[in-house]
Amino acid sequence: MNPFHFSFSSCYFQIMFTAAELGVFDLLRESEEPLTAEAIAEGLGTSRIGMQRLLEACVGLKLLRMEMRDNKGFYGNTALADLYLAKSSPKSQYSFMQLDSEFYYPSFQNLADVVREGKNQIRSIHESSVKDFFRALYRSEEGIQLYFGAMKNAWTLYCREIISECDLSQFRHICDLGGGSGIFAEEHILTYPNSSVTIFDLPEVVEKAKKNFEGLEESRISFQGGDFFKDSVPEADLYILSRILHLWDDEKCMQLLTKLYKACKPGGGVLVIEPVLDEERVRSFGAHFASIKLLVHTDGKTRTPSEHKALLTAAGFKEIQAKHRSVYGALLGRK
Repeated sequence: MNPFHFSFSSCYFQIMFTAAELGVFDLLRESEEPLTAEAIAEGLGTSRIGMQRLLEACVGLKLLRMEMRDNKGFYGNTALADLYLAKSSPKSQYSFMQLDSEFYYPSFQNLADVVREGKNQIRSIHESSVKDFFRALYRSEEGIQLYFGAMKNAWTLYCREIISECDLSQFRHICDLGGGSGIFAEEHILTYPNSSVTIFDLPEVVEKAKKNFEGLEESRISFQGGDFFKDSVPEADLYILSRILHLWDDEKCMQLLTKLYKACKPGGGVLVIEPVLDEERVRSFGAHFASIKLLVHTDGKTRTPSEHKALLTAAGFKEIQAKHRSVYGALLGRK
């Protein structure tokens, strides 16, 4: 990166998110031809000068393309923007960006304090009564739906790839712990039509999640409210922990994995899906970035495959298979 760009790096995300939030990428996606800054500003109800500068910045970031006709600039989406930044795209990442913009990034103002003290600042970021990440996020229905939307965005890109990596056809009944949005459960029953899934999550999350399934005659997905640290978990052939363990320290992970090992039937197992660091801890930028976000908000961390295997082995699981593609890794352990 050009050293000159460092001073602007914090602006890059905000430029991209602002354009998405205002609907720039959606307007251009729906248009059959490139549009001028004036036409985009009029269509979205913004100032012309403000939109002109935003569009030019997006061209500089290679989010938009621009061509000159009769001394006028005409703007269109790049393939990346059309696929991932337009809200109307099936693979849109807008909700994930919204979660980052509203919840994660403002908290980065506390990063220096977090690094000095070595512990999360969740109480000072939000309020003293908030004890953990999810209690902060789930205080309102809007927060729950925002998180559901972000998870849907993430699994739209990676869910099918992860599920297809491991042969789970022998497991008939699945329990998805903390799988409130239902996105992973939906993809699982599509991949394995003979399976059923129970989603086990906090009662307030389950209440909201059920609304997303109202009117659907899908009896293979059921819901049960509870706290998987405090309450008994439903019986299942396979327990899925998707983006769960990275939220907790090793002690809490061991508590949960040991509990699941005891709940497993012989031949049953647990599937852990997490952003994974490479063993040398020098690549995997996405996992390193996730680890910084976790440092600010939780007691958790991202781990290497060997660290995940050590936790599973210590809990009693055997025949551990590990798969790693793109951002996420999957580890399947059996009893």
